[in-house]
Amino acid sequence: MADKETPAAEAVEQKLVDEVVERLMDRADASGAALLGEGGLLTEVTRAVLERALEAEMTEHLGYEKHDPAGRGSGNSRNGTSPKTVLTDAGAVTVAVPRDREGSFEPQLVPKHARRLAGFNERILSLYARGMSVRDIRSHLAGIYGVEVSPDLISKVTDAVADELATWQNRPLDAVWPIIYIDALWIKIRSGSVVSRPVYLAVGVDMDGRKDVLGLWVGDGGEGATTWMTVLTELRNRGVEDVCIVACDGLKGLPEAVTATWPRATVQTCVIHLIRASLRLTSSRDHPKLVPALKAIYASPTEQAAEQALEEFSASELGQRYPAVVRTWQAAWSEFTPYLAFPPEIRKVVYSTNLIESINARLRKTTRNRGHFPSEQAALKVLYLAVRELITPKASDVNHVAAHWKKALNQFSLFFEDRLNTR
Repeated sequence: MADKETPAAEAVEQKLVDEVVERLMDRADASGAALLGEGGLLTEVTRAVLERALEAEMTEHLGYEKHDPAGRGSGNSRNGTSPKTVLTDAGAVTVAVPRDREGSFEPQLVPKHARRLAGFNERILSLYARGMSVRDIRSHLAGIYGVEVSPDLISKVTDAVADELATWQNRPLDAVWPIIYIDALWIKIRSGSVVSRPVYLAVGVDMDGRKDVLGLWVGDGGEGATTWMTVLTELRNRGVEDVCIVACDGLKGLPEAVTATWPRATVQTCVIHLIRASLRLTSSRDHPKLVPALKAIYASPTEQAAEQALEEFSASELGQRYPAVVRTWQAAWSEFTPYLAFPPEIRKVVYSTNLIESINARLRKTTRNRGHFPSEQAALKVLYLAVRELITPKASDVNHVAAHWKKALNQFSLFFEDRLNTR
């Protein structure tokens, strides 16, 4: 019976909340009060809520309500309040923190010596994750909340992420992954002079079809088997024992490193990457003819049919005009052809690295806003915070299940000889 009454109770509660909000807005309109800042509507509501919660904490601490006769002779009692200004999501708010005569009250909501609530720290981190500089964050907080925040405070808040980043970067991983996408993006880091350095990104699709950013690594500027062995060995040391498919964009030295790390893994070049590379090498007026010609290659039912389609394209007028396109496909052929042996369900999943590219697009936007970073650690901090925002439950880039995953998983299990435990 209680379950049936719950929706009605929730509706009544929501109506009461709406009425309270409406009255507050009417009062603000009538008085001309602002939403934020000293005397602002949200500031006053925040103060009232905090003080009500602090009083409830004091009641819990003492064991009796304010003015309750039961407190007489209890050995401890209320002893007035002390004003304290804290930074909140609504800006700076001055609250009256209750005291007790013994001085044993330790408020949890507004801890002693704390000058900002956790939500305010998260606001700073969110702005930092979007690539805003310390100067930009200070200007934003001053303009929106009327709060002057020192550069040292912002640095302390963001530096506190270092331990969280280290824990995330070293967390254990599942033993078997159907597919891992690997890509690299380039950022500028000051090391004496400002230089461009690669950041390697690995995204796995787990047995449930959910995406997980496995790690971020800043390279020294060169790509090769040695560099990739460092990245892949770390993944193996964190628990990754086997990967069915490693999808990438033809990164130099990666296939050899994958084979050395996971001998049974299949290295697959992103088909979309090959198509885009071909389009960059050709005039846009020829794209309407080029796209169907390339589709005849990658949509072929067998490797033999794909070879024939490539030969026909090479001999065509379009192929003669753009021999660089032919060479692009020929150079990537050994990493492209595994795709042709996959059933349609698996082809849909590995067709491209669009999944990881959507994440890279967000990371590139973040780094582009900053221009360059003063250190490798500063770059990783910003990139990690951007990733953290992407993997929240409301984020659509990472947290959702891949389309048609169950069908693909069944085919993975069959095609890769039951290397996946689907029970």
